[in-house]
Amino acid sequence: MYVANDWQDYEIMDTGNGEKLERWGDVILRRPDPQIIWPIADEDHKWREVHGHYHRSSSGGGQWEMKKQIPDRWTISYDRLKFYIHPTNFKHTGLFPEQAANWRWMMDKIAGAGRPIQVLNLFAYTGGATVAAASAGASVVHVDAAKGMVQWAKENLALSGLADRPVRFITDDVFKFVQREQRRGNRYDAIIMDPPSYGRGPGGEMWKLETSLYPFVESCLSILSDKPLFFLINSYTTGISPTVLNNMLSMTVKKQYGGRISAGELGLPITRSGLHLPCGILGRWEE
Repeated sequence: MYVANDWQDYEIMDTGNGEKLERWGDVILRRPDPQIIWPIADEDHKWREVHGHYHRSSSGGGQWEMKKQIPDRWTISYDRLKFYIHPTNFKHTGLFPEQAANWRWMMDKIAGAGRPIQVLNLFAYTGGATVAAASAGASVVHVDAAKGMVQWAKENLALSGLADRPVRFITDDVFKFVQREQRRGNRYDAIIMDPPSYGRGPGGEMWKLETSLYPFVESCLSILSDKPLFFLINSYTTGISPTVLNNMLSMTVKKQYGGRISAGELGLPITRSGLHLPCGILGRWEE
């Protein structure tokens, strides 16, 4: 497991009964998590005295119950990176803290490359990986289909003092964008992707990770440079094993470029129990 264990502004304080108790800076939130199938050891005052509690609805979705006043958004830091946090209607806050394990890895890879690195971040959300890569000195192309998420990512970059870095923000369907980059002959030294389990393209095209991911990864080979640095796939799709990502990268990127692959779970430490909460999987190829 790749554990993001060097946070100062974020903490999973406790877990149980399908929920996690989290500290985001000075704000305490209680949110559901399907991986937490064990009971709460001691539902003490910390569980009750939260700023916000997200309740799932039996009919799908859910809503926040705000117990204390909090800002519409606030800032947390990871190393030299800064991010805006905002509780959304879909229980998310705009950041996945477990990804810090990937940010640290890619910052080290980029800083140690000894050459200019061009990064493509696909399904890029609010730009955690974009900010990390830019802070390490890479040029980045950030692509996401949601205009609001792209704007949030721009604000995160500026918040981190990196607004002058060579980052292009593009609101577009990632598949169409990759096809156009193929035709343009543009190439990247590193590709990051965090694809959804399900989705639809602008023309109604159906995306299902189990059937769509492999051909998409294969298509990305044609936009890799002659000497790529890394290729990273994240997945939150339940039922997909890290070995699947290992195999997929072996059959595509490693087959063409050699190098090595690592795969596993992403996790976060739980303060009270000393255990780790699994938070998704990753597959990494590196030169």
